[in-house]
Order: sequence, then structure tokens, then C-alpha cells
Amino acid sequence: MDIAENPNKAAAPKQKDAIGEKTQKLFQDFLELFKSDGTGVPKYKDGARELIRPERNTLEVSFDDVEAFNQRLATTIQEEYYRVYPYVCAALKLYIQDIGEDIPANKDVYVSFADVNSKARVRELTANKVGTLIRITGQVVRTHPVHPELVKGTFICLDCQTAVKDVEQQFKYTQPSICRNPTCSNRSRFMLDISESHFVDFQKVRIQETQAELPRGSIPRSVEVVLRAEAVEVAQAGDKCDFTGTLIVVPDVRQLSVPGAKVEAASRGKMNDGYDMEGIAGLKALGVRELNYRFAFLACSVKSANPRFGGRCTGEEEMTTEKCRDQMTTQEWEKVFHMTQDKNLYSNLCHSLFPSIHGNEEVKRGVLLMLFGGVAKKADEGTNLRGDINVCIVGDPSTAKSQILKMVEEFSPRAIYTSGKASTAAGLTAAVVKDEESHEFVIEAGALMLADNGVCCIDEFDKMDLKDQVAIHEAMEQQTISITKAGVKATLNARTSILAAANPIGGRYDRSRALRQNISMSAPIMSRFDLFFILVDECNEVIDYAIARRIVDLHSGSMEDMERVYTTEEIQRYITFARLFKPQLTKESQEYIVEEYKRLRQRDASGTTRSAWRITVRQLESMIRLSEAMARMACVDKVRPAHVKEACRLLNKSIIRVEQPDIQLEQDEDEIMDVEMPPSEQTTQSSQPVSQQSQAARKKPVALSYEDYKKMTNLILIHMKQQEQLLELAAEEDGEETGMRQSELVNWYLKEMEHEIESEAELLEKKYLVEKVISKLIHTDHALIQLTQTGMKSDKDGEGETVEEDPILVLHPNYIVSSH
Repeated sequence: MDIAENPNKAAAPKQKDAIGEKTQKLFQDFLELFKSDGTGVPKYKDGARELIRPERNTLEVSFDDVEAFNQRLATTIQEEYYRVYPYVCAALKLYIQDIGEDIPANKDVYVSFADVNSKARVRELTANKVGTLIRITGQVVRTHPVHPELVKGTFICLDCQTAVKDVEQQFKYTQPSICRNPTCSNRSRFMLDISESHFVDFQKVRIQETQAELPRGSIPRSVEVVLRAEAVEVAQAGDKCDFTGTLIVVPDVRQLSVPGAKVEAASRGKMNDGYDMEGIAGLKALGVRELNYRFAFLACSVKSANPRFGGRCTGEEEMTTEKCRDQMTTQEWEKVFHMTQDKNLYSNLCHSLFPSIHGNEEVKRGVLLMLFGGVAKKADEGTNLRGDINVCIVGDPSTAKSQILKMVEEFSPRAIYTSGKASTAAGLTAAVVKDEESHEFVIEAGALMLADNGVCCIDEFDKMDLKDQVAIHEAMEQQTISITKAGVKATLNARTSILAAANPIGGRYDRSRALRQNISMSAPIMSRFDLFFILVDECNEVIDYAIARRIVDLHSGSMEDMERVYTTEEIQRYITFARLFKPQLTKESQEYIVEEYKRLRQRDASGTTRSAWRITVRQLESMIRLSEAMARMACVDKVRPAHVKEACRLLNKSIIRVEQPDIQLEQDEDEIMDVEMPPSEQTTQSSQPVSQQSQAARKKPVALSYEDYKKMTNLILIHMKQQEQLLELAAEEDGEETGMRQSELVNWYLKEMEHEIESEAELLEKKYLVEKVISKLIHTDHALIQLTQTGMKSDKDGEGETVEEDPILVLHPNYIVSSH
């Protein structure tokens, strides 16, 4: 019966789609008749000719042009996109043949639409949008490898060797239902003829809702996007892209591959041996699952959501200043040119970026230079030198650290905000997960990969576990992420700037301790930051009033008078243009950088200052990157010494910060005198004639900076050590060893400083100062020992021990004197 009906079925005319054929004719007319402005040549003629090349197969068409040519055609394509798309592609192939180009008959060409106005969110993808042309925006979080997809298959019957051509595939491997040979009744035994079948590149990516579209308190939703032909490998993990295409429904094969159903049915059958079962309990008990469907998005065009700043579709390698200028309107370009001529551009950009934050000017400057970035370079041997600048902000609570991070995340189109405690090593770098359908391992991007060519803001950086901090060592310096997991070995790009915020140990920054003792970070992590900013919450009446006034204005809604010279869009446009410059160091700038680096190294080795960490070659590279960022901000091709000077100033503010408070000598000495000085000595000293200038000098409170105090103490202690060595040598010869009197030490120091003393008042002040320092070395620092006894004998009359007014001083045996 089936055999007799086969000839009729084979000879039955194919059902025609009137709407599709009409759309095909109208679209072919559009390609032939639509001309670009000012010329009589069809706009898409040159693009169609390009498709005869073997590597090209897709023509991009602006949907605005289709609407301008024929509104009815545009409406049909938009509402019946999935239905008429094959006819649109057929019209393109006919048009290529009509213009006289020889295109292979078996080559498929495709049309991608751009500038589609109907945009939908990921949450708005519902059943009524299936088959219509829409545009969605999302962030790519996972990419799959590119596979060949069978579009039209040619099958050979294994019984009669008849070829069945052009069997369309519907998102799964589809064989012919029956052989076309009337005398053959084969329905299952077919072999695919690969040489006669049509394949196309196929890739799946998973996108997720962007933070701007995400409702408060909701979990981001994701959807799988199917890319074909030239759209593959355009979107990388971390990109924010616009996908133009249609929503389709595909079988959810993941439900069919859930293990356990058949095992459960088999075990149940064995348990009851088939005798005690009360009828059939349902298909699920037999291991059969119901077929479910799920949404997927079939995209024909992929564009970066913001290719001007932070995107990868128009990378900096291909983009030039001329191309960037062509993308701008006349008004936009005039604004950029006006900003380049602004003499106060540095401060105006800082105030415009952070209008609601008062103070913290150095932090704003450092973050601004991080957005401009340095120039990435590649050495001759293939080593990559990073150009991105890493910044860390350490400070007390309520010093606007998180506010700065949030503003950068909102400003930069490619920025990721994460918290250190809530992030794991895999969440920051990348994870290897198993795909539900193909069961192969794929890489899912972490925060650093998602922020590639952007900024990764990590709050609560000090709360991260040590193993998670170690995971980003490679990403911060080499700007790559190496993965060797589950048979997947890959090196991924993480070309991102890291903006981190951390709290000191104990919640408050202790100025009497070094930076490394205030934060729980390892030395390798600290050395990878170019700039360290320390924010201390100090009481200052003027600053407190200004901050309170700013916050009250912010809460009352009267912030219209904020100093905002440029808008956010203007700053983004300017940074995009400035980042295209690749400034080079001039000869004068190179010499200036070398001298500054030598000076920093010598100052670090002298021991007179407390630097945040050791000055290494990484700080030299930081100086170069900051100088290049300054030159980029000025939109110049040469790094001038003025740029290097500002970079060195920022670096000095960052790493050579005075972390020690001033040394108060007056208070310490008064307390010591009240407690330890005998009454007889107080009477003797009070009876001595002292000039009025000396009395004024003694009444004046003495405060020394930490650096000056260290210089004085090092000079005194080194001299004491040398004198003791000489005395030891003399004692070996004479057999008698004596120490150095305090007055001798004071006189020696004054003689050493005589070139700085110009008057008697200065002499008395210096003498008073050195006496205070020596007293502090004796009673507080315990670096010197005061021998107040001339011998161990007691007075015969029982008057007690003899106390010297000018005691002998010796160096404490356990005190280590720096040799610098």
C-alpha cells in the first residue's frame, strides 16, 4: 500500500508560500534599486560582490534602508522573520547572479540585519516574540567551540543506493522519512553523503542580563544564543553585545538525558518480578520522559553594545584617530577638540567624574589616569608588557572607598564590580564546567575575563582568602589566566585594570605602623599595584563642614549646583579618543625617569623614611605607565618631562607617605624630669643663670618630623658606636676604659651642625633640641644607657650613691645601629 502511494507522494507539487515568494521579489528589488546618498550606484552592490570570495558568505543590510525603501517589506520581515528568511537569502543569491558574478551553485549566502529598532530585554522574551525580528542586549558569560552544523543533508539509501538530496535539518539530525525510490521501502537505513551536504559554522554562546537591566533583588536570567556563518567567534566572554535575530523554540534534550529513570524502572521490575504490579503507573515509571521545549535565540548579527569605549568589536589595533573622528558628529568632535585645549582639563575631569565626593583629590587623579591607561607593549622576544594601571585604596570606614568603586563601575562600559569575601578563585578567573547537552567541558568566564579591556572593581580586597589572592597574581602582572582542569588546557586574556578597596587591620589605620602592617596582603600582591592610596579619617573642622554640607545637599536633592564641567558621555568620548594615542618617551623624559628612580632607590635604602614597600623595577614601570597616561590625557604623541613629574608626584604620594606622626619631645621630657630628676638636680639647674633667649627656647614646644628625628638619632648613634670602638682599642693598650660624656656628645653634634647655625639663638635652640633627643634615646627608646654612678663604692657617711650631673653615655648592647 505504501509502495503504491510513493510515486504520488514524490510527484506531489511542493506547497508554495505566497508571502515568502513576494518578500523574495521585493527584497531583490530593494538590492537592485536602493542607492546610497549622492551616487547612482546601488548601495549593496559592492558588498554583494565580496561574497564570491570563499571566506565570505554574509551581507550586512541596514534595516533603516529597508524601511525607507518599502515599509510593507520591512513590516513583513520584522513580523514573519523566521518564515521569510530563507527567501531573503535566496533573493540575495539571485541578485549576485544578476550582477554578473559567478557564484558556486552549492554556496549558501546569508543576510544579517543591523539597526533594528525593536529591542527587547532578556526577561521580555516570551512566546509572542517567537519568529519575529528583535534585538537583545546581554553580557556573554560562556562561549562554546565552533562546530560545523549540517544545514541540508544528502542521504544515500543503503538498500538501493538512491540519493535523497536537500533534507533540511531542524536543530537535530534528521534523516529522510522514506526512500524516494518507488520500489524501495527503506525508512531507517540511510548514510550521509558528506561531500554533497551543506555545512555552516555553528557556535553557541550564553548571555546574561546586564546590571542596568536587572531589577532590584532579582537573579540575572540567561539565554543561549545560536550563531552561524560569519557571526561566530565575534562575541567573546565578557563582551556586552547586541544580538539581532529571532526567538526560536528547540527541544530540551537535556531532560531526555537525565540519568536514573531507566535504572529506577529496571530496579522496580526486578523487585516485584512483574507479578505484583497493579497495572501501568505511568510512562515515567517505564523510563520515558515527556518532551519539553525551551527558548533559544537565533542571531544573524552581533555588534558590540558600545564599540567606542570598552568594546572589542572595534579593537584598538584596527581603530585609528581618523576612524574614531569619522564616527563622531560635528558637535561631538568640536567638544573633544575643545576639551584638548582646556588648560584645567586634569582637575575638571576629576570633578566631573566624582561630583558627589568631597576631597580625596589624589585618589581621583589616580583613578582618572587608570581609566586612560598606559601603552601595552610587546618585547622582541615575545614578552608582553602591560599597560593597564592597578590601584588600591586603603582607608578607614566611611571614607568613600566603595563609592569611588561604584562610580567607576557605572561610568566604564566594561566594568565588573565584585566583593572579595563573596568571590572565589574560580569566580574571579575562570571555571571549567560541563555542558548539559554535549557533555564536553567548556570555559565559563570569571570577573577578570568579563572585565577584559576594562576595569575590575574588587571591594573588601583584604577579606579575600589567601588562596584566592594567589589566583590573581598572574592576571595582575602577565594579564593572562592559565587553566589546566578536566583535560582543558588554555591561556586566556585578562587585560584588565584592577581597582581594589581594602580596610586596615582593626578597622582603623594606625599611623604609627607601616602600610604592610596595617593591611593583610602579601608582598607579591602589594608590589603589583601601581598606586596605593591611604585615606585616614581625621578630625578637621573645615573638611568636616564641607563633607557634611555636601551630604546634606545630596539628601535634600539640591545638588544641581555641583561642579560638573563635562557630562559622562563627553568624558567617555574623550577617553575613547585619547586611548588611541600611543605616546613615546622623549630623551629628556627618559633621563628624568632614570634620575627619579635612582633617587627613590637611594631614599628607600637610606632607612630615614618608611616606604610602603621596597622600591623595585615594578615601581619604575609604574612611573612609565603613569607618564604615558598623562600624555594620553593631553592627546599628545610624546611624553614630556612635565608628564613624568606629575607621575612621580603621584607615586611619591602613594608609596613614600609619612606614616609616622611627628615626634613630640617637650611632653616626653617634662614627664621624665618630673618623675626621675632628683630635687637637688632640679635646684641646681633652676639656680643656673640662663639667658632670656634660652628660656624662650626651652618654653617653646618641640616637635620633630619622623624623618628628621631618624636622621638625628642615626647620626648620634653611629658616632657613639665609632667612639666605643676607639675606646675599646685604647682600653686594650692602657687598661682603662671610659665612656663618652653627654656634654661631649652635645658639643660634637653642634660642631657637626655649625654650617646650619647662623645666630646665638639658633645655637641655643639646636643645643636644647639635641638634649631632648638624647633624653628620649635614653628614657624612651632605650638606645643609650646613662651611667649616673662613677663607681660601685658607697659614701662612707651613708649619704647614698653619687649622681653625676654630666653622666657617661654608652650604647645599649642589644641595640642594632643602621650603617646607612
